[in-house]
Amino acid sequence: MSEVPVVELVDVYKVYHMPAGDVHALNGVAFSVMKGEFVAIMGPSGSGKSTLMNMIGCLDVPTSGDMYIDGRNVKEMTDDELTIHRRDRIGFIFQKFNLIGLLTAYENVEYPMILKYGKRDDTGRPKELLASVGIDEAKMTHTPFELSGGQQQRVAIARALANDPALLLCDEPTGNLDSKMSEQIMALLQDLNRKGRTIVMVTHDPHTATYANRTIVIRDGEIVNE
Repeated sequence: MSEVPVVELVDVYKVYHMPAGDVHALNGVAFSVMKGEFVAIMGPSGSGKSTLMNMIGCLDVPTSGDMYIDGRNVKEMTDDELTIHRRDRIGFIFQKFNLIGLLTAYENVEYPMILKYGKRDDTGRPKELLASVGIDEAKMTHTPFELSGGQQQRVAIARALANDPALLLCDEPTGNLDSKMSEQIMALLQDLNRKGRTIVMVTHDPHTATYANRTIVIRDGEIVNE
């Protein structure tokens, strides 16, 4: 039996109905991501890459066409099932980090686990994850405002891994970092991929895309090469 893709899009269209006229964000997009892949999605502003990322992250659904998660069509999933899928199966990493400012680094990583299990962590996993991305114990007690941009992104990566997701979605993960820190973060993501983590990353930077195993280029809502 052939392996089932982690994500598969089949002839996906996304149309936004606006007062000034319909906006066709995706036009017949079709591709799949297999377990263990590191895929970069590139395209200019307005190309549809953010819409595509939202689709893969189950934050949006196709106007027409089909999207499958681990072989299951999202059309068959309830809102509650999609919410649980996002919480447990997808780790999101954002350009602006999106950490909770009032929480420490440790508490930011622990938070998804509280959402899942309804209680504070007693396994030590947040500490282990933070250590694995290079955050020492002293920094674990700091709030995001007391950390550098690179440190904040490391905390964000640890948080994304908290519930052991099947898929990491990275939206311009180095967009707010200098070149040296960008290299460190991309090396970290590449190492996670070598250890078996499936990663899909949106980027506008050709150099950042070289860390991926495969690059998909999207323009005007259509994949122009893969």
